[in-house]
Amino acid sequence: MSSTIDNIRNFAIIAHIDHGKSTIADRIIHRCGGLTEREMKAQVLDSMDIERERGITIKAQTVKLNYKSKNGKEYILNIIDTPGHVDFSYEVSRSLYACEGSILIVDSTQGVEAQTLANVYQALDINHEIIPILNKIDLPASETERTKKQIEDVIGIDTSNAVACSGKTGEGIDEILESIVKILPPPKGEKKENLKCLLVDSWYDSYLGVVILVRIINGKIIKNMKIKMISTNQEYVVEKVGVFTPKAKDINELNSGEIGFIITGIKNLSDTKVGDTICDADHPLVDALPGFKPSKPVVFCGLFPVDSSEYQKLKDGLAKLQLNDASFSYEAESSSALGLGFRCGFLGLLHLEIITERLEREFDINLLTTTPGVVYKVYLNKGEIIDLQNPSSLPDPTFIKLIEEPWIKATIITPDQYLGSIIKICQDKRGIQKNLTYSGNRAVLSYELPLNEVVFDFNDRLKSMTSGYASFDYEILGHKEGDLVKLSILVNTEPVDALAMMVHKDFAQSIGREVCEKLKDLIPRHNFMIPVQAAIGGKIIARETIKGFKKDVLTKIHGGGARDRKRKLLDKQKKGKAKSKQFGRVEIPQEAFIGVLKINKDI
Repeated sequence: MSSTIDNIRNFAIIAHIDHGKSTIADRIIHRCGGLTEREMKAQVLDSMDIERERGITIKAQTVKLNYKSKNGKEYILNIIDTPGHVDFSYEVSRSLYACEGSILIVDSTQGVEAQTLANVYQALDINHEIIPILNKIDLPASETERTKKQIEDVIGIDTSNAVACSGKTGEGIDEILESIVKILPPPKGEKKENLKCLLVDSWYDSYLGVVILVRIINGKIIKNMKIKMISTNQEYVVEKVGVFTPKAKDINELNSGEIGFIITGIKNLSDTKVGDTICDADHPLVDALPGFKPSKPVVFCGLFPVDSSEYQKLKDGLAKLQLNDASFSYEAESSSALGLGFRCGFLGLLHLEIITERLEREFDINLLTTTPGVVYKVYLNKGEIIDLQNPSSLPDPTFIKLIEEPWIKATIITPDQYLGSIIKICQDKRGIQKNLTYSGNRAVLSYELPLNEVVFDFNDRLKSMTSGYASFDYEILGHKEGDLVKLSILVNTEPVDALAMMVHKDFAQSIGREVCEKLKDLIPRHNFMIPVQAAIGGKIIARETIKGFKKDVLTKIHGGGARDRKRKLLDKQKKGKAKSKQFGRVEIPQEAFIGVLKINKDI
């Protein structure tokens, strides 16, 4: 179908997690005839099994649809279904750059939640036109008028053009489509100008090599055309041009304003930088598009195979996952306790959980995960600054001038009956309250918190204490100086580097005591006594003792007058135990590491 640029609508679907983005995308695809009834399934745009099982979107997905409006005109709709979880906000931000408008889905039974705010503000920052959609009106608890008022009060956008719908029943889908073609603006761009296009995403396909998702700003891309990546200065020939309908469909050309994919025979994903500008190699551009902020990992942890023979398998698995997820990073590391493994960087705990689950499922590897930690900035007396990911590699305290830790700005939206307990948990986590506003019976709470305190169990505890009603979103503020110390764990006077952690000085003793108690229960008894200690520098702050097995060496001695013989045997046993303590190796089982990782840091 030939079309002018005025008949194209590029838009993203944004919402909090579980408000019905993928379900409404399914309904729109079905209504526009993108798939037949037989081909349709729930969460059709979610390609991974894990996405379906958990009911979440991890990767932003695009689809091109044809829609005939009630005014008789035919339109091309390019939809990007975005993730809702805070860990994948990077996917959302780059999807928004490729569009001119957004549809904001709000669950009419839940109202505005934290991630709703975060995503809509991102869209407003880049001047998107926004259509509010009130979903789940088929449920008895639905309150459309209250939700509309909440959107106006909390977000501050007009809801006179809001559409009420149900993704489940399909009610209101036609109204959404009509609103999209009436309200959202068409893209700007000139077909006759030289090629200028944005590299939105790239992933690895085992048959085709690297697939590049592009948004054409000016000009057009055709097969066999020679293109140039501005950031790398490399030139490639376009082998294939296509769109997702949602099935991949080959076409001859992509014109200005359109979103589609190209294949150029690139085999290495690092050659395609997300946010790069692509131009015609024969007519290169001087000025590149602004692109996106690069995604920086904020949570780090070690991944080790339980069976050391699976090391190569783990290495191959990580390399393959990185091809499909550029925001994930890893480097090799070794541990005296756990053997060979990798230090991996993630965008958050859910991202970590997804990656480890995919490794275990897709590559059949039994994994051991060390304590998730964050990146600290260590300022040395010499003026050097070190980025510290692994606490075990912290320099000697005498060389350190100060340590800075990352802080976040957290937005928590909660029914007001839970406000007291949430403020208490934020204070326990060293939080600083910045703001508190109300919208009806819901409180919007703004806090500054150290990321180290949040990364472990904050979200889980927030959900459990509010029966799942509170929602939480955060953005990175930067680093601040903190009174931090390295807590070392020693087993039989040997430091266990995998259990080293950075903690605040005030909590060090109580955490150290708890770790020692836990290890005492989890490490099996040996023939000799094992001290388990927690230390800061050279100072022991907590200790537990695992008693050794005791063999009765006096059973053979009978009758009186054998005192000297008894003493000799006991002395011999004592020397033997001292020797085995000196040279004996304490085997720490995997359960002990896992048990320590599960220790609740809330002391």
